[in-house]
Amino acid sequence: MPKRVDHEERRTQIAEALIQVAGRRGLHAVGMRDVAAGAGVSLRLVQYYFETKEKLLFYGLQHLTDRFTARVGARLAAAGPDPGPRVTIEALLLASLPTDEESRTFHLLYSSYSILSVTDGALAAQPFIDNPDAAENAVARLLRQAQESGLADSGADARIEAISLLAVTAAMGTSILVGQRSAESAVAVLHHHLDRIFNSGQTPPLV
Repeated sequence: MPKRVDHEERRTQIAEALIQVAGRRGLHAVGMRDVAAGAGVSLRLVQYYFETKEKLLFYGLQHLTDRFTARVGARLAAAGPDPGPRVTIEALLLASLPTDEESRTFHLLYSSYSILSVTDGALAAQPFIDNPDAAENAVARLLRQAQESGLADSGADARIEAISLLAVTAAMGTSILVGQRSAESAVAVLHHHLDRIFNSGQTPPLV
């Protein structure tokens, strides 16, 4: 009796190969044949699951986002049952900094996809992310919670601070990738901005 194929498992296998190959060579340089070789499957099989390179890249980005979400969840689980707004925000921001191989790949591919989609019509036609403001909304909500609890500056604009924190994190991530600064200095910059927003004497920052 022929072995039953788990199609979702096969798609995940191919997406993992894309992430690994693109993490080494860059997203722009990866072809479907490269991904097939990395996954140990035929080019025909990759084309069966993903008709175009654009669909493959988009699925790979979704898979990468799922891995990032799990990474944030692990940080929060390690912080305890009730980490609070500041620790939750830090878990989100620090998980996206390229401080190890997985987070480096996440930042590199996520940034590459967004840049390529500006000039590639086929990529631009793919929905980049389901909710582009999800991270911004989450950070702004946590900041408002902190303000209501007296843990953060009540006069700060939660929305603007959320945008600023995410923008600083993205810029710091790129500066780490190009060797402009160390991961430690980037983390120090983020802590500086969080210390400015949150009142002193609160939960110590994550490291």
